[in-house]
Amino acid sequence: MKVGIVGLTQSGKTTLFRAITQGKAPIDEYGGKSNIGVVAVPDERMDWLVEKNNPKKVTPATIEVIDSAAKIGGDQKTKITADLYRDIQAVDALIHVVRAFTSPAGEPPTPGKDARDLTEELILADLQSVETRLTRIEKSLHGVKQGATTPQTMERDLLLQIKDTLEAGEFIKSLSLTPDQEKLVKGYDFMSQKPQIIVANISEEEIGQPESEAVKELRAYCEESSIPMLVLSAKVEAEIAELPEDEQKEYLEAMGLEKPARDRLIAETYRSLGLITFFTAGEPEVRAWSLRVGSPVVDAAGTIHSDLARGFIRAEVGHYDDVKSAGGWEEAKRAGVVSLHMKDYIVQDGDILYIRFKV
Repeated sequence: MKVGIVGLTQSGKTTLFRAITQGKAPIDEYGGKSNIGVVAVPDERMDWLVEKNNPKKVTPATIEVIDSAAKIGGDQKTKITADLYRDIQAVDALIHVVRAFTSPAGEPPTPGKDARDLTEELILADLQSVETRLTRIEKSLHGVKQGATTPQTMERDLLLQIKDTLEAGEFIKSLSLTPDQEKLVKGYDFMSQKPQIIVANISEEEIGQPESEAVKELRAYCEESSIPMLVLSAKVEAEIAELPEDEQKEYLEAMGLEKPARDRLIAETYRSLGLITFFTAGEPEVRAWSLRVGSPVVDAAGTIHSDLARGFIRAEVGHYDDVKSAGGWEEAKRAGVVSLHMKDYIVQDGDILYIRFKV
């Protein structure tokens, strides 16, 4: 899964990228190309599974994070084009960073306006893509009998509906598209169709303080737009991320924080992607796997290896909470909290799976 970070110039999006990747990913300070890193999804359940199984290998679930190279706002006179976001067009979700602190030049924050400005950018980029495609479709329909239904006319009609939505200033994700329509537009990778999380980037001095009027303004916008929002200081998070682990704990305690805000952000992003975590655990490896909410266990088997799905017989399933309460996998089996399921069982977040298969 991939997540793109977007934001106006000076919003702190690259600083947040550095915090999320814990300073391990290379940074292009000049903004000429996108920054890319892979981060582990924090999950305290892994700690117990590792302690219990003492595996040779530990593999957490991961998300690829891309810091867009696009420079928007400020003194940038950027022409709005779909190409502006080409480097993050194929991501599955967006993290939108909004400045909620006074700039070094003394400019007060205007987070509500900034959020709307970037929203407009995303909508206009999508609108340009739609108009370009509509022009091509209309050319291909010359000679087609009026009123005839073809794949091109169906695509045109859907794009016209999307065009009306975008021109009204609404995101494409506000439309109730059928599964067939979703397939039809999937290849476009529309920016305004992706799940989005807004990050209010505050100053260090505001940590632990009541929300400022600027943050309240942004929160009102997020509630109005049904967008989840997190508040953090990207600068502080980046400083924490670059410290050794033992010093991180001391720093967090001094700041009155329980855990880094980046952990909450990664977890919220994971949820916004519609993902759950299931586990495989044993002496060779303890591993966390990502899976779409509502997926059957045969899909989970295929996530592990295609042979497991092809030769699927049944799955042994025990939920993490039950297995931990019992004291381990074998104890859970004796307690009767591990059950056998066929391929249509819907995997739940926290399930531990053992797949029986034959190929």
